[in-house]
Amino acid sequence: MSHDRRFHPVCGGVAHESLRGQLRGARFTQGRRYRIAAPLADLCATPGGARDRQLLTGAPFRALLWQGGAVFGFHEGDGYCGWVTAAALGPDEGCTHRLVVPASHLYPAPDIKTPPRMALYMGAQLRVTGQDGALTRTAGGWVPTAHLAAQTEQAADPAAMARRFLGAPYLWGGNSWAGIDCSGLVQVAFHACGLDCPADSDLQRAMPGKAVIPGGEQGGDLAFWPGHVGLITGPDRIIHANAHHMAVVEEPLADAAVRIRATGGPDPVLLRVARSADQL
Repeated sequence: MSHDRRFHPVCGGVAHESLRGQLRGARFTQGRRYRIAAPLADLCATPGGARDRQLLTGAPFRALLWQGGAVFGFHEGDGYCGWVTAAALGPDEGCTHRLVVPASHLYPAPDIKTPPRMALYMGAQLRVTGQDGALTRTAGGWVPTAHLAAQTEQAADPAAMARRFLGAPYLWGGNSWAGIDCSGLVQVAFHACGLDCPADSDLQRAMPGKAVIPGGEQGGDLAFWPGHVGLITGPDRIIHANAHHMAVVEEPLADAAVRIRATGGPDPVLLRVARSADQL
């Protein structure tokens, strides 16, 4: 049984049914499934505490424990546990499409001149119910049709998807154009290509793959330092969200390595993530 709190669905004496037989004295529950209804929902270690990650519109969330205006549970996509605000939760409706541009808007009517209801960010999941010209109707409002793709459609190149975030501000635990961190950028880029990718850099470092010799890197590889990850876009090129620039930048890998070495950090460890079993 994992005791990593990020994947341990137990809090306040309440535990998810999957832990039955592994814990004593807990009250077990299946919880209730919701979808994130806000543009972004901070997933926090404690109610109102530090942000671990963010969940996007439409993300499935299994609620286990309610405490005032906060709810403990886990993201059903990757099992990441934490607290969100109750106001961020909406009904569990099946989603058919996802947002494939860095950011967009949800309108209350098929008219882009109307004040939008809220922002949407890449990876948001939506249920399409119709179309009117260049706008598509979803369960929550209208979205530009060109900004959506069916859940089954995937991009091909993580590096190309990451480049769409160039200039986005750095935000610890962020997962969107509004603010993103190093592991969030890698996860968004991989997910856009239909590739599994955990949320944090230590988990990404443990993904199946093979080591890459410096100088042999290619687009789609990952470069790791303690607490930091970047996506290789080509020989001696890296794109990463970093606190030095406080933004997503693409630069020579050598420049980033020299800068980190100057602060006492090690040289990067390069990983080519396996996209299928035959690449292991």
